[in-house]
Amino acid sequence: MPVVSVSMPTALIERLDEFADEHDYTGRSDAVREATRLLLEEFEDDRLEGRPLAAVVTVLYDFGSRDVDREITRLRHDYEEHVSSKTHSHVGGFCLELFVLEGTLEDASTFVGAVRAISGVRTVDYSLVPLDDVGDR
Repeated sequence: MPVVSVSMPTALIERLDEFADEHDYTGRSDAVREATRLLLEEFEDDRLEGRPLAAVVTVLYDFGSRDVDREITRLRHDYEEHVSSKTHSHVGGFCLELFVLEGTLEDASTFVGAVRAISGVRTVDYSLVPLDDVGDR
């Protein structure tokens, strides 16, 4: 198996090692392999592929992070054809951005990946709702 070198902050490595120990992984490599598989499979859902979706994306970052603010604004403009709304709030010393998108699974996946790639973003969470069967319930 090839060896891959990955840089990460010491605090993250420590958390990873603790997690691997607590969950009986043979080491951090096993935990990283599983996390990688999960990330790669995250947006592979045949039930949602090709369907119109609404996505709610929640982004949390440190209050006063001007670089993150600029990148979030850039993304909003880059994805303006899919962003139905965006709300900015302050909670517990953090900035919270709430995006509502309309598009496909690929659109949501690309947007979430772009937000996750912004340095300084602490968490990204999302939910997906198919729009083509709302009246069927």
